[in-house]
Amino acid sequence: MLIEYLPIVVMAALAIVFGVASLLVSRAFRPHRPNPVKLSAYECGNDPVRLPRGEKFSVKFYVVAMLFIIFDIEIIFLFPWAVRFRELGLFGLIEMAFFIGLVFIAYIYIWRTGGFDWGDSVEPPVEGGLPLDADVMAAADADLSAAMRDPEAAGAR
Repeated sequence: MLIEYLPIVVMAALAIVFGVASLLVSRAFRPHRPNPVKLSAYECGNDPVRLPRGEKFSVKFYVVAMLFIIFDIEIIFLFPWAVRFRELGLFGLIEMAFFIGLVFIAYIYIWRTGGFDWGDSVEPPVEGGLPLDADVMAAADADLSAAMRDPEAAGAR
């Protein structure tokens, strides 16, 4: 009875061995050249530098993320419809066309009102704010920001 599970156990063992071997081989042969840009946190297209105290970070980035989730969930409703498309007939086609039309209208509305424009929403620090050397973190943020803008520090050739 247990002999029937032998191929599954062998396949699982091979998958584990392959995964571990791949990680070890890639670790042994990879180039290791750390620099400030590679070691910095990645913040989804935003510079990972701390804003001065009192300056607010724009919430448009989070609005775009929520809109993506909403549209993604609405698209999921297409899969059950596609599975039962022939059974639903013309009524199902009209209902789905209406649903897609509403989603498209919402998309156009958000696009026209600027809901997807979040790239330049973080404004530069105001003059007269805290000096950059006010504390250790601000100095480290300034150094990291300068290193990220320097092509040699970023490893460019």
